[in-house]
Amino acid sequence: MSTEPALPAPELVEGPLRLRPWQTQDAEDLFDAVRSSVAHVGRWLPWCHADYQLGDANAWISHCQDGWSRGEHFAFPIFDRRTGELLGGVGLNQRNRQHRSANLGYWIRQSRHGEGIAARAASLVARFGFEQLGLIRIEIITMPDNHASRRTAEKTGARFEAIARQRLWANGLAHDAAVYGLTPADLRGARHEPAHSL
Repeated sequence: MSTEPALPAPELVEGPLRLRPWQTQDAEDLFDAVRSSVAHVGRWLPWCHADYQLGDANAWISHCQDGWSRGEHFAFPIFDRRTGELLGGVGLNQRNRQHRSANLGYWIRQSRHGEGIAARAASLVARFGFEQLGLIRIEIITMPDNHASRRTAEKTGARFEAIARQRLWANGLAHDAAVYGLTPADLRGARHEPAHSL
């Protein structure tokens, strides 16, 4: 099995957002963002729960750093450039090297919902995936009734493709999922709202 050189850790900046790979010192901010977002984010993402601990944040960051070093998982915290506040997370995972595809996931802390942050951050990371990783397809998989996540997928230019039966496993149960596909042409064709409305 051939090994590829480690990808440099980029900083992705656009408008009010700054993204870069997770670092050890982000753990307390991550812990705070998760614990303050359980009521809404936790409805869709099982890892966001009331018993989330600082140790969980540290373990996640370590997992992300390992995934980055192996070229398998590219996760980014989302920061407000002006205040430095941790706004959420976004990343590419489940990389399929043979077919040059990956999954794209995102979450935003509860206090900053409704600002268009997820769509802008997801588009930045999708561009990174296409341009730096050579991906030709990115999938966004979400619960069918997670309308906010589905709107975010559509804002990036991703196209709804199917309701896939038992596509997700969460909380000990199989769930159907809405599948969106994003290609480089879709991303280039997406129209983003003006920054003041994000």
